[in-house]
Amino acid sequence: MPQRNDPPRRGRRGRHSGASTGGVLLLVAAWAAALAWGARAGQIPLWVLGAAVSVNVLTVLIYALDKSAAQGGAQRRTPESHLHLLGLAGGWPGAWFAQQLLRHKTAKVPFRRMYWVTVALNCLALLVWAFGGLG
Repeated sequence: MPQRNDPPRRGRRGRHSGASTGGVLLLVAAWAAALAWGARAGQIPLWVLGAAVSVNVLTVLIYALDKSAAQGGAQRRTPESHLHLLGLAGGWPGAWFAQQLLRHKTAKVPFRRMYWVTVALNCLALLVWAFGGLG
C-alpha cells in the first residue's frame, strides 16, 4: 500500500493555543479568587472587581470586532499592541475566551508568546497587590 505525502492540514482543528483548557480555566479561577480575596481583605478596592468584569467584556468585544475586520479584509484592524494592553489591564481571561470561541489569534506564535507574558505580568501584579499590600 503506497504512502500518501499530503501536506499537513492547517484548518481549525489543527490549531492549538499552546495551553490546555483545564489549565487555563484553573488559572482563571485562581485569578478570580485572588481578586475576590484581595477585595474581601480590603487590599483591593471593590471598584476593581467591576473594572475587571468590564475590561474582560470589552476585550471579548474588541477581539470579535477584529475577527470580523480580518474576515472582511478591512484595512483598519485593531493593533496587536492594543489587544495585549487589554490583556495586561486584566482582560486576559476574556482574551483567552475570545481566542477560543472565535478561533482568532490562536496560530500566530509571536502573538501567543506576548499574550502569555501579559498573563504572567497581570497575575504577578495581582498577587503583589492582593497579598503584598499595595492597596
